[in-house]
Amino acid sequence: MSGATGTDLGAAAPAPDGHVNEPERLASAFSSILRGAGLTVTIRRVMAFTEALRLLGVASREDVYWAGRATLVGSPADIGVYDRAFAVFWEGRAPSGIIVELPPISVTLATDTDDDSAASPPSDGDEPDAGPTLRVRYSDVETLRHKDFADCSDGELSELHALMGELRFQAVTRRSRRAVRAKRISRRPDLRRTIRRALRTGGEAIRREFLVGDRKPRRLVLLLDVSGSMEPYARALVRFAHAAVIGRTRVEAFTIGTRLTRVTRELSSRDPDAGLAAAADSVQDWSGGTRLGATLHEFNDRWGVRGHARGAIVVICSDGWDRGAPDELAEQMARLHLVTHRLVWVNPLKHTPGYAPLARGMAAALPHVDEFIEGHSFDSLEHLAAAIAA
Repeated sequence: MSGATGTDLGAAAPAPDGHVNEPERLASAFSSILRGAGLTVTIRRVMAFTEALRLLGVASREDVYWAGRATLVGSPADIGVYDRAFAVFWEGRAPSGIIVELPPISVTLATDTDDDSAASPPSDGDEPDAGPTLRVRYSDVETLRHKDFADCSDGELSELHALMGELRFQAVTRRSRRAVRAKRISRRPDLRRTIRRALRTGGEAIRREFLVGDRKPRRLVLLLDVSGSMEPYARALVRFAHAAVIGRTRVEAFTIGTRLTRVTRELSSRDPDAGLAAAADSVQDWSGGTRLGATLHEFNDRWGVRGHARGAIVVICSDGWDRGAPDELAEQMARLHLVTHRLVWVNPLKHTPGYAPLARGMAAALPHVDEFIEGHSFDSLEHLAAAIAA
């Protein structure tokens, strides 16, 4: 190569995107070849080579060769590697004796935790020759969001319970009979305020006042099945109810199994552990049998039809397994559906592949349900929170 001649490189030089005279791309590509061959090529050297190509062009082999050798080669020992790389890149020759060595890459797997020390990169003071480190992160919380509550360990359930405290419940409003002062002109005049204001101006109604219908949040009623068949999901659903009680106005929570138990007061504690413990102590039929028809009958007679469920969003969380008569459940579901604004049924088994509502209780209740959704994971409960606000 030292005996370089003025051979024309116009046909041999690479032409990215069809453009021959692109010094930046040619210099960058050739520098990558040199780095792969083991040479240390800094950005400053690449910039110098780019500027040389701008001034000299790429038509002459001799100009390009000496421009690269003067700017990209930092040691006489590197000339041989440079010559072979030049022949491959600029003259299109087959590679001979060029071994591309990639630096070793250290892969570190890290998880997203609240401990800052766990997220700090490992010290590499004892490994001065180590290559670049690739740090791969994944969030175990994101994985838990889609995990079935029945498959979670106690520690994982604790993490999910903490996540439920961050759920936001947006209240759905409805029209109220009460009227409030309007900020702009409406169809309903406020005669009382208009006359009072007119008395201040000698009886002249210079400014008129108007009324507008007020809106208030709809009540949310949660009926949670705590029978034995719901044991893997009951505590998670009660924790969801606690988040709703403290995060939204006008919420009522009940447990259903062999009897009906109102747990709104117990779940109103700001401390989730204290709230769940108080609710568990007040429920005497936890992990017992299931009499959905009878408990819904009691709810309709004592709480639902007379007021709590009227115009409300009622959510029943149950797998539909019922020891009672399905006709009674169907009758009570029909009564409840007549007075509610929306009746939602949450079944943790719905996500199971091939699931069909073949249980007698579920089959009897489903015709009277407005929305039938899953409830087996944190992600499904987020969907439930969104469905409540829809």
